[in-house]
Amino acid sequence: MIQSMTGYGSAEKGPFKVEVRSVNHRFMDISLKIPQNLGLHEMSLRSLIKEKFSRGRFDVLVSVEGEAGRKVRIDVGIARELHQALLSLKEELSITGDVTVQTIAGFRDLILSEEPEYDAGPLFESFNEALSVLEGMRLSEGSAIARDVFPRLERIEQMNKQIALLCPDAAHACREKLVERLRYLFGEMPYDEGRVLQEAAIMAERTDISEEITRINSHIAQVRNILSDSDSIGRKVEFLLQELNREINTVASKVNDYRIVNLSVEIKAELEKMREQAQNIQ
Repeated sequence: MIQSMTGYGSAEKGPFKVEVRSVNHRFMDISLKIPQNLGLHEMSLRSLIKEKFSRGRFDVLVSVEGEAGRKVRIDVGIARELHQALLSLKEELSITGDVTVQTIAGFRDLILSEEPEYDAGPLFESFNEALSVLEGMRLSEGSAIARDVFPRLERIEQMNKQIALLCPDAAHACREKLVERLRYLFGEMPYDEGRVLQEAAIMAERTDISEEITRINSHIAQVRNILSDSDSIGRKVEFLLQELNREINTVASKVNDYRIVNLSVEIKAELEKMREQAQNIQ
């Protein structure tokens, strides 16, 4: 199924809350904010994202709530030594005043912050659940893209058929234009009809768009097939849309028929709308 690169997912298990946002990106880009004491799990969490998705910019926030806060303790041994040292200093230098708890508390090295130990199970459960919610939203967005893209492919295909039907008229008009020019230049004077036919054949070859029409149909079929793939397809679709645009540009430049040119302009408009959608496909 088509999967968009835009989505959001969140989940909570135990003290852990996980939020994941994704937007379109040419490659895989992960920004993971996680408490320092959970840093040993960072590579595993990144791997879970890479296993589930192949493209997009991911912003992930892992937070710990409730009773899982930091614990603080005092290094009593160092505090005892510091207290004794301060008393000795006071006696030696005849300093007035008392050595109080406030005095010792001013030495920050005595206060130690302990990170609690966690059971990693709920962390990975919440992470996987958030990724599943995100995937569901991306698939839903992908379905919406498909509902927009497939009718556009159908319209392009129909317009390409119209161009194919107009090809003989365009070739005939080209020959007629050549004959009119010769009549204008030579009037009633005789001219080499064989040479005229040769020039007409050269012009017909230069203005022949049958190959372009065939390639357009082929590219449309390829886009349909790729959109039915479950793998990473966004860049493949973007490439084929570029090729379709190149072919229709060639058609418009070869044929001097306003009907074909107008159809080419309409096809390019549809391709541009599809290109914007393809940029958000995984």
